Amino acid sequence: SREVNTTDPAYYKWTQWMFNQFLKHDLVYRDITRVNWCPKDQTILANEQVVDGKCERCGADTVQREQPQWMLRITKYADRLIDDLDKLKWPDAIKESQKNWIGRSEGSEIDFKIKDTDKSISVFTTRADTLFGVTYVVLAPEHNLISELLSKIENKVEIEEYIDTTKKKLELERQQSKEKTGVELKGVVAINPANGEEVPVWVADYVLAGYGTGAVMAVPAHDERDFEFAKKYNLPRKEVVRGVADFIQNKEEIPNPDYLYEGPGFLINSGSFNTRDSEEVKGEITRLVGGKIVKTYRLRDWGISRQRYWGTPIPIVYDPDGKAHPVPDEHLPWILPTDVDHTPDGTSPLARSKELFERTEKIFGKGWKPEVETMDTFVDSSWYFYRYLDNKNKDSFANKESLDAWMPIDLYMGGAEHTTMHLLYSRFWVKAMHDLGLVKD
Repeated sequence: SREVNTTDPAYYKWTQWMFNQFLKHDLVYRDITRVNWCPKDQTILANEQVVDGKCERCGADTVQREQPQWMLRITKYADRLIDDLDKLKWPDAIKESQKNWIGRSEGSEIDFKIKDTDKSISVFTTRADTLFGVTYVVLAPEHNLISELLSKIENKVEIEEYIDTTKKKLELERQQSKEKTGVELKGVVAINPANGEEVPVWVADYVLAGYGTGAVMAVPAHDERDFEFAKKYNLPRKEVVRGVADFIQNKEEIPNPDYLYEGPGFLINSGSFNTRDSEEVKGEITRLVGGKIVKTYRLRDWGISRQRYWGTPIPIVYDPDGKAHPVPDEHLPWILPTDVDHTPDGTSPLARSKELFERTEKIFGKGWKPEVETMDTFVDSSWYFYRYLDNKNKDSFANKESLDAWMPIDLYMGGAEHTTMHLLYSRFWVKAMHDLGLVKD
């Protein structure tokens, strides 16, 4: 008697209604983003739906492409999604999985001026204490500064070819690959704000545009990734942090091409900060060079647009000028058309529905067009537990009495793979509904 079916218009009416509430409160927006594309299913996939570079449904290798889509602002809830885990009596492994997926980092944002220009490279680092040890700066291949500096780059053909090659790689592949590749932007030099030293600028695929600022300061003596890259391309390393035992023995740099120390300690070769505790000086060094303390996250906003029939129709219509408008509540559910060709061709089957376009013009006027994408099915399953409580209700997704009697959820059952998918999405959805006054828990 409590059964629900997310493909039933009586159910997805409320998914659409919630979408409109989120849209009204700026939790939904339209944007062009770099997406994971499944060439077999001919549809976008969320990061969580790509497993080892492959579509989690069909196993095809996914590719990256630019695509307009509807987004949910899950990143607005990143801190709460992490901090509220402390209140939950859940297994530590599940909590850690969610924390790692959200990937919050607290650190510094510091600018490196580019010599003979009015431009700067802004980098994010959790190790401002190693600023004096920077020997090169690295840009992500997608960084917009590269195109702005093309007139200064002496090897721009080589750079452009490298960027084109990188575009064929998945983000996950770039993150996990042990083989680091890159090319120096010859003719472009950055200035270390801590000591005024000139350092080369590189483009490398191990730096991701979506994390931090899309640029990193490289300290090969104190970061394994930078160390491997520097060793491969014969770049210098400079020791600036030494562990307690080694520091007591010697406060000078000892030439050693294989030296790598990633832990905390005491500073050397760092000007007036010499002999200071590395953990204590991060803020001071950041302020000294005019930087700022910031947080960054691995988590990205949730792209929910899908180019397929099976999914809740996104309740949006476009006026003759192309402006998006939500479908009013009185026209919900905005149902799926039935005259569709399901052959995957890279566009949604709804785009080939005469019925849907005629319905839109009949209700809204000549020249109006429907949104032809459907929602990721994880949207429907992010709130289904509320509908269980009152599944026959035609006036709301669930009545207050049922919500008060049954919520919050006592037990969640599901595979571990859902800790960074369904469980994470559901937690976001409930928090958003709570903020809009729709639920208490």
